[in-house]
Amino acid sequence: MSAPFLTSSLSRRRWLGASAGLLGLGLGLAGTGITAGAATPVSGKIRLAGWSKPISEITNILAEPDKGFFKAQGVDLTYLPGAGGGDAIRNILSGQGDVAFTDPGSFFMALDKGEKLVAIYDIYPQNVFNVVSLRSSGIRTPADLKGKTIGVYSLASGTRQNLLVMLHQAGLKESDVRIVVTGLLNFAPLMQGQVDATAATDTGLAVGLRKGMGEVHVMPVRDYLNMSSDMFVVRLQVLEQQPALLQAFLRGYRDSAAWMIAHPEEAATLATKRAIDGTQRDINLDVIGLRNASAQPTLRVQGKVASLGSFDLNALQKGADAYHALGMVQQPIKVADVVDSRWLPGA
Repeated sequence: MSAPFLTSSLSRRRWLGASAGLLGLGLGLAGTGITAGAATPVSGKIRLAGWSKPISEITNILAEPDKGFFKAQGVDLTYLPGAGGGDAIRNILSGQGDVAFTDPGSFFMALDKGEKLVAIYDIYPQNVFNVVSLRSSGIRTPADLKGKTIGVYSLASGTRQNLLVMLHQAGLKESDVRIVVTGLLNFAPLMQGQVDATAATDTGLAVGLRKGMGEVHVMPVRDYLNMSSDMFVVRLQVLEQQPALLQAFLRGYRDSAAWMIAHPEEAATLATKRAIDGTQRDINLDVIGLRNASAQPTLRVQGKVASLGSFDLNALQKGADAYHALGMVQQPIKVADVVDSRWLPGA
């Protein structure tokens, strides 16, 4: 989003073009059959604790009954909906889930409480969070948020944590604003004047624009802290007990993500059947294009773009340091000690 003001006219061609361009990054996308070396056959169940309900941006996961990416790896997948990354972490800590689909902030906070967790796959290496206000509000900088009412998806979500990061850049604290929970579709309260601004992802913004939100001012959090938006996190005990099954899960996920990058049109159609917010195919296509773009790693290894799921430890360390400086975690976190890339497909 290079321009701060956006209108309700999103270009589908822009996102389709982005998706098509991703196919030239040397990721070896065949849509359904990426090989990553010989793997020991496994069979088992994985309960994936999500941060969200079954929405269109995770169509690659929701497509499992149709495409069988995880089944092909011997994994019987169950998706557990949640309301924020903190929810996903709680579900694996309670034993209800095996893998958390969560944000780095929730991961850092759990580590700070002494939980033994490990990140094993970087789902979205790009920071996709924004703080959005109507152009008429006069909000242009993080400092302008002082005294304002701001919507977040949930108090356990990356929207709140990334909002706090932005406030910190302006020397503001959480107590300097009023944060209210507005749910996943949090642009309706903005359009109705119930909040002055809302913290949301790029996909949420795309949907809001499609639904006639009008001209808005967008402050991308990546301008202040560009690190991963979501990752797969497991308890250390689970990793030690089931490494082969987790690696099979990652192969299945990698193949599903590669399929959605290679076939956004097919994914958009499947979303109309599988996603609770997928009734409009054109919106699905916008959302899927955005998520495909954010799945691409910026890290380069030996002059080549890293493979899907690769971690940029330097960027993640900057994020951990920022959370410590914010006071959101009390102890410094050395991310190299809590990230294990050995299980990445092909690694």
